[in-house]
Amino acid sequence: MKEVLFMPPKYKIIADTLKNEIINDVYNDKMLLPTEQILCERFKASRQTIRQALSILVSDGLIERRQGSGSHICGLSSSSTKSLKVIAVVTTYISDYIFPSILREIENVLSANGCTPLLFATQNQVSNERKILKNLLSLDNLDGILVEGTKSGLPNPNIDLYKKLIKKQIPIVFLHSNYPELSECYSVLDDNYSGGQILVNYLYNKGHRKIAGIFKNDDIQGHKRYAGYTDTLRDLDLVFDDNQVFWYNTEFKNKLISDNTGIESIISILNDCTAVICYNDEIASRLINYLIKKGVKIPQDISVVSFDNSHYSELSIPRITSLSHGIYNVGRMASKIMIKLINHEKTMSQLAPWTLIEKESS
Repeated sequence: MKEVLFMPPKYKIIADTLKNEIINDVYNDKMLLPTEQILCERFKASRQTIRQALSILVSDGLIERRQGSGSHICGLSSSSTKSLKVIAVVTTYISDYIFPSILREIENVLSANGCTPLLFATQNQVSNERKILKNLLSLDNLDGILVEGTKSGLPNPNIDLYKKLIKKQIPIVFLHSNYPELSECYSVLDDNYSGGQILVNYLYNKGHRKIAGIFKNDDIQGHKRYAGYTDTLRDLDLVFDDNQVFWYNTEFKNKLISDNTGIESIISILNDCTAVICYNDEIASRLINYLIKKGVKIPQDISVVSFDNSHYSELSIPRITSLSHGIYNVGRMASKIMIKLINHEKTMSQLAPWTLIEKESS
């Protein structure tokens, strides 16, 4: 059965985040929300999207918008909201790619256990992460942090702030990646090394003997997927050449997605390869679209496989063979660990296994 992902509008996600912050007295010092411009910068959203979010808060009776003086916070009628525990949720993105389903499961688990999320996005920029962590350090009512590490494949200058949060005895659970310097924190990680192995073995069994790879180098997930890929090529005694691997980072991704100059730089690694493993479905979908326009047949001329089994995999023509977490949702798993930590129960870090979903691209 095809999974249908519910993707809430960005303005709804922003409204929910601001609502939770109002309920938990984040703005009690001035009883005013930040200006529209500040909210646009924080959520990387247009002014129209911010105004849609604020209109929801007006309808809910949480704010009153006054011309020339901003969004004033109204008194809350229910004192029961004060008992909610506040969990900061810091991800690289909010409404893009796989994140809506992850955030939906986080919200479901937290709300079922008397917790409310405060949502932040770093855009995978360490400078944004630093601003967010400083903000979290200033909060007096923070009960935990669910966080996707920023550029986890590189040394992180924000480890000092994480250590300050740990010193305040605020539990931290990492999603998708973690930092070796923070070994005392729990995490829920994709089993990325195994994923690389699964895809190479799958392509090998389909008759492919020269397999290219596209990986992201500033997130640790890319390193692990590459390690599984190269080790399996070696174990199968297949050809491995550095020239058949393409590495990209967060900033270069925009070129890969927005125009052909980025994709064109990838094509040279394919050469006489008959298959390629992509870092994720977003990149795989973009590559397939470009190749088809150039007259390349998928999968007759080259097979394309990927990670995440996202909506990109389903919407691509042909649909993309991709690894899925199936019943395992990283957001749900991490949230359950957080609840156990808050309740002082024993818990442990976890790996989310992959399952191959075969489709038409291979």
